[in-house]
Order: sequence, then structure tokens, then C-alpha cells
Amino acid sequence: MILEVAILDVKAGQEDHFVDFFKQAQTIIASMPGYLSHELQKSIETAERFILLVQWEKLEDHTVGFRQSAEYQDWSNLLHHFYDPFPMVEHYQMVLP
Repeated sequence: MILEVAILDVKAGQEDHFVDFFKQAQTIIASMPGYLSHELQKSIETAERFILLVQWEKLEDHTVGFRQSAEYQDWSNLLHHFYDPFPMVEHYQMVLP
């Protein structure tokens, strides 16, 4: 299992709109091969910051299967205009349970 971690800084004042659009976009990612689960959390300290955690079966399910899919364009069209700056995304694997 691979954990994708994305820090999402949303343009100030757009937080509620972002969440509304994310509700639509999450159906896209949830339909992708290798997808296991996801959660979106909002920062308590920084109003414009969210964290997206997505579990994938393997790294390529995200980096190739999702990112190179037609569905990714739909995801991008729904969400990418909210970000400033564009998110940093990293992938993690379990070391200790």
C-alpha cells in the first residue's frame, strides 16, 4: 500500500467552493484502478490549507494510472484553479505499523 500525501493551499476565500468541487471530484479518484481510500482534512491553524491522503495499491496506480488518464483531466478542471501555489505531492510506504 502507498500513501499519497498532498498539501493543498487554496486561494483565500475559496475554501467552501473548493470543498463543494472536491465533493464532485472525489468520485473520479475513487473510480480509478488501484484506489483504496481517501480523506480530505482541513487545517485548524491555517484556514486555506487542506491535506489530501489517498491510499493506492501501488505507486503506479497514482503516477501512471490516474495521472495519465482522461479522468485526471476532469479532476484537474474541477480543482487545479483553486491552488496557490500548486500542491506538493509525496508518496509514502509503511515502515512500522
